[in-house]
Amino acid sequence: MSAKAITEATGKDILNRHLNAHGAGAATCRFATVNADTDWSKLSVDHPWLLTTPLVVKPDQLIKRRGKLGLIGVKKSFEQVKQWIGERINKDQKIGNAVGKLRNFIIEPFLPHTDAEEMYVCIYSHRSADTILFYHQGGVDIGDVDAKAVKLDVPVNSELSLADVKSKLLKEVKDAAQKERIAKFIVALYATFVDLYFTYLEINPLVVTADNLYILDLAAKLDSTADFICRPKWGEIDYPPPFGRDAYPEEAYIADLDAKSGASLKLTILNRNGRIWTMVAGGGASVIYSDTICDLGGASELANYGEYSGAPSEQQTYEYAKTILNLMTSSPKHPDGKVLITGGGIANFTNVAATFQGIITALREFQPKLVEHNVSIFVRRAGPNYQEGLRRMRDFGGTLGIPLHVFGPETHMTSICGMALGKRPIPKVASVEFSTANFLLPGGQQAQADLKAASDASSSDALGSALSSTAAKSIKLPPISADEADNGSSASGQHRNGSSLTRKFFSNTTKAIVWGMQQRAVQSMLDFDFICRRDEPSVVAMVYPFTGDHKQKYYWGHKEILIPVYKKMSDAIHKNKEVDVLVNFASLRSAYESTLEVLEFPQIRTVAIIAEGIPENMTRKLIFEADKKGVAIIGPATVGGVKPGCFKIGNTGGMLDNILHSKLYRPGSVAYVSRSGGMSNELNNIISKATDGVIEGIAIGGDRYPGSTFMDHILRYQADPETKLIVLLGEVGGTEEYEVCAALQDGRITKPLVAWCIGTCASMFTSEVQFGHAGSCANSDRETATAKNKALREARAYVPDSFDTLGELIHHVYSELVKTGRVVPKEEVPPPTVPMDYSWARELGLIRKPASFMTSICDERGQELIYAGMPISEVLSKEVGIGGVISLLWFQRCLPSYVCKFFEMCLMVTADHGPAVSGAHNTIVCARAGKDLVSSVVSGLLTIGDRFGGALDGSARQFSEAYDTNLHPMEFVNKMRKEGKLILGIGHRVKSINNPDVRVKIIKEFVLESFPACPLLRYALEVEKITTNKKPNLILNVDGVIATAFVDMLRNSGSFTSEEAQEYINVGAINSLFVLGRSIGFIGHYMDQKRLKQGLYRHPWDDISYVIPEQYN
Repeated sequence: MSAKAITEATGKDILNRHLNAHGAGAATCRFATVNADTDWSKLSVDHPWLLTTPLVVKPDQLIKRRGKLGLIGVKKSFEQVKQWIGERINKDQKIGNAVGKLRNFIIEPFLPHTDAEEMYVCIYSHRSADTILFYHQGGVDIGDVDAKAVKLDVPVNSELSLADVKSKLLKEVKDAAQKERIAKFIVALYATFVDLYFTYLEINPLVVTADNLYILDLAAKLDSTADFICRPKWGEIDYPPPFGRDAYPEEAYIADLDAKSGASLKLTILNRNGRIWTMVAGGGASVIYSDTICDLGGASELANYGEYSGAPSEQQTYEYAKTILNLMTSSPKHPDGKVLITGGGIANFTNVAATFQGIITALREFQPKLVEHNVSIFVRRAGPNYQEGLRRMRDFGGTLGIPLHVFGPETHMTSICGMALGKRPIPKVASVEFSTANFLLPGGQQAQADLKAASDASSSDALGSALSSTAAKSIKLPPISADEADNGSSASGQHRNGSSLTRKFFSNTTKAIVWGMQQRAVQSMLDFDFICRRDEPSVVAMVYPFTGDHKQKYYWGHKEILIPVYKKMSDAIHKNKEVDVLVNFASLRSAYESTLEVLEFPQIRTVAIIAEGIPENMTRKLIFEADKKGVAIIGPATVGGVKPGCFKIGNTGGMLDNILHSKLYRPGSVAYVSRSGGMSNELNNIISKATDGVIEGIAIGGDRYPGSTFMDHILRYQADPETKLIVLLGEVGGTEEYEVCAALQDGRITKPLVAWCIGTCASMFTSEVQFGHAGSCANSDRETATAKNKALREARAYVPDSFDTLGELIHHVYSELVKTGRVVPKEEVPPPTVPMDYSWARELGLIRKPASFMTSICDERGQELIYAGMPISEVLSKEVGIGGVISLLWFQRCLPSYVCKFFEMCLMVTADHGPAVSGAHNTIVCARAGKDLVSSVVSGLLTIGDRFGGALDGSARQFSEAYDTNLHPMEFVNKMRKEGKLILGIGHRVKSINNPDVRVKIIKEFVLESFPACPLLRYALEVEKITTNKKPNLILNVDGVIATAFVDMLRNSGSFTSEEAQEYINVGAINSLFVLGRSIGFIGHYMDQKRLKQGLYRHPWDDISYVIPEQYN
């Protein structure tokens, strides 16, 4: 939702900070807020006026007409206010149908004034203008303000003048000085309204005294999508729930998930103890499922409303499902058991198998509780990879221990609601339609055609029987009027933007530019072009400002093609003069600027804006500019649209299997317009089953102000002689459907129109519910879905009893058209096959290929990075430290804490040994030569070997072999001397038995004290006794003590088998500690040289011995 109500306190705080900056000249609003946690003594200290001024107190919870309801206390002392609130706080209060608890209050100073000083001001935004209402009398008895108030419209992109306010709004204000003050206030209020992205702002009363203006009661809404613009001015905004519905922590958790995700995740808890729970994919689908449940008598038991859509990841879907299952199983058991309806339309781009895997994981986790609560689950879904998703769900259902019924697109979307509520029989075996891959395999096309013929026959029989049994009784079908559109007599006129009504947006030669690096969407468009037998691809260029000009590779059928990618829009357009469509995938932050830019090029006639969440003021300005230039906008917040056989926008229509299944590769006779992108795909499915298919379908978008309206497209369909039947899927909120009613009544629409508005359930809820789309919220009775459906029916549109029977009604009307000869079904022509992409074939499990790499230590693919099975959050919360991370990534297990401590000690003592050693020296020389960090550190690391630092592995092998073969330490020393080999780990250039290495002492003492056993270290210490007798500097050095202690850890910690321990010794794992530790020091030397700004190093001559032959031979 974009327009969200805020509390009175929040609204007044915003106005206090910004209103007078625009010259309002209003008094600062003084107020204090109170809730159950308020410390009254601190409150009086923070607001000393509370103790000295008569007070007004009222609840601050989005309650309308508080004065009429007796919810305002006037002229009370501080103690009386405390008593007044104490009598009401956390007590149930009934307001209309809603029952809720009063929890938040606002206290203000009482302002003595007369009724004559009270006035009314309201500003609200709509599609083409902002409307300012003013009435010279205000207060609780104002009555019907819409009828009384003077209205002034400020068109989008216009300024409000002081003169207009005085001459048009303030006619009844006679005092010239007072009129001037009020006019300045209204101008400043409007400037604040626009600047801070308010969508509604009502002050009643505004008290105008001789010396000041006071805002007493205030109600306001903000455009929440403008948060990225206005947060510095707004501050942190808390949007309260409607009165009668408490805010639940689970709702806040899902809202937080939604904010951090590119997907859409919504949850509203309607009845915590309800027995009917839903988990629905898609904004439009979620409304329709709620409608159907309420239509079937389940309103009082409906527990929640919500949606997951926009391709959430498996992890995000798991978190969403887990939240709902936790709510469902933590509420009291129901005697009839509970039902979970996991439904959805046909997805455009969401991977159904991936989201279902997240749901399955959650179901598995809650399995015992689901059994305990006697839950039945009903699943219906389709879209990309849905066959695999349904298969997984069916297979899992066999192990769950509760009923789990699974259906695909062969079942009407809302049929599972009737099954779940016992109103419809549950089929014993669901017919499964053809699989994703059939049409892509040799010979698969014919198999698909055969299956489709059988499927169509069965669905036609089912549809026919449904019609004869139910529809004939419930649908009254008036005679279809003569279609005058074919000869164009009723289609004269102009669009609101001045372009011809008959202009077609798309044809089979349409060329488009795509803004954004949307490779999957572009490939989807090209595949659609190919199966529609277009001669050339529809996408000729892409624009992406964040990379240089280059070419991107795509497939055209079987062969590869290159599509240019430009940094600048102007380059793309000037080099492609045939382009007239822009598909804009820019983000909500940049869609406005990129669309404004493209409107400067007259050759662009249609723009599709995909992004959701563009602030409403920006959208209205785009509409204004597009109307001026005769450009059609589809969106924002849309998947786009499709012209079968010609062109499709982005991901519209979903995967190729759905495009083929819905017959979108060739035109039919039915055109539709919808708000919902997900439901447009469902309409493709319904229309393909009920008629000869779609000729054009547009999803105008779910925002309050779509760039083009229902009427824009319906009038195009009316003017198109190939369109025989029009379908409208409207929804709760807005009034655009009434324009359709007027057009039906005045004869501008003569073709049969089947219409249904979703959101009929809204009137059955006791508190306001914001549905998935920003525009789907009724602000008056006229905007409800029920009122719209009634008006459409009265205007002679064909309106079903519910969405459940929409397909039956479309089929019935279409059959009439066929019977009267107005539609002549054409013979089916199979489309060409398109090879399946390797990545998708692999996703479907159709092919296999050996992986190029194998890894067993880390997985970054999910929601959270995982180290050897441990999520990164757990790594941090358990404080395993660097040693613990080493144990996970090097050894794939959590090693004991003393081992992790040993690792960390080794890193610390080996981190550096001064600048003179070869590794540090090399690093310093490189750094002084101007090389970068990586090059300098690598040059130091390359010196590590048997002579410098790399003796750990060799030392471990020598001591282990000697110990394992039972050589006495003296025998070991003598053997190495006879073989002429150095004992690695023994000896030091500087340190000796008399000047011991403190590093060795620290590690040795820790190992002897902490390790359960350290026989190899003790063996090495015995060797040291022998070697130091020969020479005092032949001590056990750092390499030796770490190497032998490491082997003792591998062998005696209980974490490794003897074979694993030996393998780690053989692969050189022990030397890794020195490499890692010394890297720390090398980085330090690099940074030190840069910090000291040391110049190029040149070795001094006097430190070089030049040994040159005396003469040339």
